[in-house]
Amino acid sequence: MTALTDRAGTMKQGTPKRRPHLSGLNWLIWRQHRAGFWTILAVTAIGIGLMAYWRAGLVDYLTGYGYPHLSSDEWQSGFEPFSERLFDVGYYLGFLPILLGVFLGAPLVAGDLEAGTTQLVLGHSVGRTKWLATKLAIAGLVVVVSTGALSLAFQSWWSPVSERDSSLDWTSGKLFDVTGPVPVALALLTVVGGAAIGMLLRRTLIAMVATFGFAVVVQVIWSRFRLDLGTPVTLTSHNGVVDGPPALPAGAHQLGQGASFLTDSGQVLSWQTCVDQTATAEAHAACLAAEHVDGWSMDYLPYSQMQGMQWLGAAILLILTAGITVFVFLWGRKRLV
Repeated sequence: MTALTDRAGTMKQGTPKRRPHLSGLNWLIWRQHRAGFWTILAVTAIGIGLMAYWRAGLVDYLTGYGYPHLSSDEWQSGFEPFSERLFDVGYYLGFLPILLGVFLGAPLVAGDLEAGTTQLVLGHSVGRTKWLATKLAIAGLVVVVSTGALSLAFQSWWSPVSERDSSLDWTSGKLFDVTGPVPVALALLTVVGGAAIGMLLRRTLIAMVATFGFAVVVQVIWSRFRLDLGTPVTLTSHNGVVDGPPALPAGAHQLGQGASFLTDSGQVLSWQTCVDQTATAEAHAACLAAEHVDGWSMDYLPYSQMQGMQWLGAAILLILTAGITVFVFLWGRKRLV
């Protein structure tokens, strides 16, 4: 008995362990879209590698000026090639949510409906809700991993100068929309929106065209209201206007058309006040004196608000994504096939 027990134990110990692997519906959906998934992950890996390489070059350049303790602005004299590359890469990364929505989201459901695969799958005791949930979950996971990793890589590349270089406007879509949680939220919205459009139109090519329009509209609306996520801060001075407006804090983004005039009573006047009285400096000064102008008023967004604005914007985008997801399930349970 002991020998048999030892032998059984030896056989049990010698049995190779099965590695984690996909099976069932998960395997089927991954296999259906594996070309797109692997392409996304491969592009992500290449992008991370390139940004890591460019960051190393940036750090080498800044080290020559004492980085991480930059005591002067001399480093900005030769920084233009680095800033141009940052803006160029940020510009192209901004198209990622649109591309993911068109080439991943739109065909996700429409492709199966058009080819008749949906009826085949649902005919094997697979519920509609489970099928949709698995589709969206796997696609969403790939989107979160890819966009999140690229966002972290770009943020790491930009971070050595993010608070120091005023030429890199952090409110620009080339920086704001490709760092933090924003690219993840934008991509999820366009992908889920594309899946919903594909489910309604049931034709892949038409769904891709419609999703492109949807994604562009999302980007336009987002860029229009991006700055509204912040809380403006007002900088004032009562030292006269001869020396010009006061300097903004490092990394601040000025709002409006520029500095406004401020009267001794606290009233804000347009910078165009007395613009017709500029024939001579004396006439212009007399006009400002008559209006009781004694300083400047400027509205701006400090760099410190960037992270809060990004998370607030991402929360709004994710709420919209959740609403579209609920619609997909409600519609799909009754009218999927």
